Amino acid sequence: MGGSPESVVRVVRQDLQLMLAIIGGDPRRFAPYVDLYERACAQLGRERRPVGIHSPGHIAATDESAREELWPHYREMFGRIGAERGWPPVTKDKYIAEIEHGSLYVGSPETVARKIAAAVQALKVQRFDLKYATGPMPHETLMEGLRLYGEKVIPMVRELLAEAAARG
Repeated sequence: MGGSPESVVRVVRQDLQLMLAIIGGDPRRFAPYVDLYERACAQLGRERRPVGIHSPGHIAATDESAREELWPHYREMFGRIGAERGWPPVTKDKYIAEIEHGSLYVGSPETVARKIAAAVQALKVQRFDLKYATGPMPHETLMEGLRLYGEKVIPMVRELLAEAAARG
């Protein structure tokens, strides 16, 4: 999904699943796209398929280690993308703000699980896809983050969502 209302309607017309690529900013700003998807499904007589989020992140044992491990690679990658798109260079303050308030899922398993669960609930989506390879990170670091995602984060997200559903 390219981030436009036209893209959302095109997904429905082609009878595809909507996957929102959210690489920056508060994920809740994409709620109108989810609403549009649901309205377009109803108007075009299409079945509502699971809606998902695709966002970058990195998981490590602690919040601080995750932030420090990712930062130089994030800076390099977004510097390259930014130069192509005319964006200013990314700063560490902007990076930290994106972790704390945006769509960058970086931290310990607990921190990342809480943030994913909050985004899933806020947008009423059924899927979350973590882009875990952000920049040229060392293979061992990527594999450890992936292990933590599968063994700790995903089960925690399921538990948090089940608890929220039980509360009503």
